[in-house]
Amino acid sequence: MSTVDRRDFLARTLAVSAAAATGATAWTTPGSALAAGPARFGAGAYLRPRPEAMADPTELTIAEAAWMIKNGKLTPAALVEAYLDRIGRFDGVYQAFNTVLAEQARAAAKAAGRRKHTGPLHGIPLAIKDNYWTAGVRTTANSYLFQDFVPPRDATAVTRLTANGAIVLGKTQMGPLATTRATTPDGRITTVNAWTPGDATVDPGGSSTGTATSVAGRMAASGTGTQTGGSITAPSNAQNLTGLKPTMGRVSLAGIIPLSYTRDHPGPLARDARDAAIMLTAMAGEDPADPRTQGLPPVPDLVTAATPVTVKGRVRSRWKTRVGVLPGYVTSTERRVFLSTLDGVDGISLVDVPLPDEWELLTGTEFNNVRLPERSEPFLPLLRTDLRGFGVSVTGWLQGALLGSTEFLTGQRAKQRLLERVLDQIFDRCDVVVQTGPVPFDILGLPEIGFPIGFSAAGVPVGTILGGEPYGEDRLLSVVAAYQAVTDWHWRRPADPPAQRTRTADDRGRLNADEVVAQMQ
Repeated sequence: MSTVDRRDFLARTLAVSAAAATGATAWTTPGSALAAGPARFGAGAYLRPRPEAMADPTELTIAEAAWMIKNGKLTPAALVEAYLDRIGRFDGVYQAFNTVLAEQARAAAKAAGRRKHTGPLHGIPLAIKDNYWTAGVRTTANSYLFQDFVPPRDATAVTRLTANGAIVLGKTQMGPLATTRATTPDGRITTVNAWTPGDATVDPGGSSTGTATSVAGRMAASGTGTQTGGSITAPSNAQNLTGLKPTMGRVSLAGIIPLSYTRDHPGPLARDARDAAIMLTAMAGEDPADPRTQGLPPVPDLVTAATPVTVKGRVRSRWKTRVGVLPGYVTSTERRVFLSTLDGVDGISLVDVPLPDEWELLTGTEFNNVRLPERSEPFLPLLRTDLRGFGVSVTGWLQGALLGSTEFLTGQRAKQRLLERVLDQIFDRCDVVVQTGPVPFDILGLPEIGFPIGFSAAGVPVGTILGGEPYGEDRLLSVVAAYQAVTDWHWRRPADPPAQRTRTADDRGRLNADEVVAQMQ
């Protein structure tokens, strides 16, 4: 388990804030020859499939598919073809992808079938959010500003995934410039929640909407997202997935179109904790193209952390863990039952923790808005000349351009105060903490994991979020792995949508400027 130097993390956060003020590193690009050899996963990354998953390759988790491929019972080509078949049949309804790389994926699968097995991601088909650079493939961030952008190289995270054997199936729909749920740049709703494909009003989570829908709808084994204000954990909660937002710097942002230099976090959306651990193990690590990644503690053994521990037939926590419960968390039956179930796992105990001093002030809208100048500053020339390029989200970009420098600096100091209080007043009492919303830990760069805990009366997934200490992804994964070993919510999949014509964006309504501001990260 990782050990944490809190003072070091505070110092690093100050350095990132200072770098944001210079604007010198807001646009980091991947190197042309990144050394990204295979990661170390261990035997826990391979799992004998459940009998009920054997009939359909798209039902397999990454770990199950990896076991099948390694043991010669499934080929990468067959797995890719199974996913492409579902994309062909159902993405006209889901609209999760904006680009499907069918022939490229087939060629990669055939090549993988001829190569020596490289690890659990060997031959595994993934969905890539469309703000990650993909060499020779349009990367639009779902924006008019990048509608013709074709990167010369892959993002570092994509390079690391493919170096570990993964196959890119396509690019996924997202909120315009990573701000809201997936819409067209002018606000027309595209992607739906895989659990309610006939009702576009049900929130699918944003801005990593397309990735979430593609994984939930079994059109990809897993995928990538980015989080600035809940965009990994929110779509994971909305669509019955396990989404892991790592600590700031754990995964390189090089080659990802930025939203906020001090708050952008790349991470995986997966089907369970073990799959999230496999994905993050491949994605994480130091990158000379991104100073945020340098000098961090080594990436721990995430796959082992995400492997449940059973002693004499009883599940127990890998490490003794105090789960902090904040005031006001228990607002539903699902949350109450979740806490009761967690409390029944050997080695896990619940402890009440108070909100840090001035919590409402330091996490409120006023201080949260200090992120806005970071997104607006690189685009000031365009904001001065042609606002049409920003589509329906233009109001937020203008807000950032108009926010004063004194407010920005005050906000940075407030962030440091908030971080000190979270580390000293929450994590002195517990090891992980339930979250009532993702934003405070997004502000601070602390890790979070979202995962399913039930369903509403309407049959819509209900999820929750745990937050951890800096670089504490292994502890978060261990808690979720123990919980998922005694529950089955994460195994449930949505029914296939009825066959119907491809909907146009006009069929699903649109977000107006006020709604975009309300949703905006």
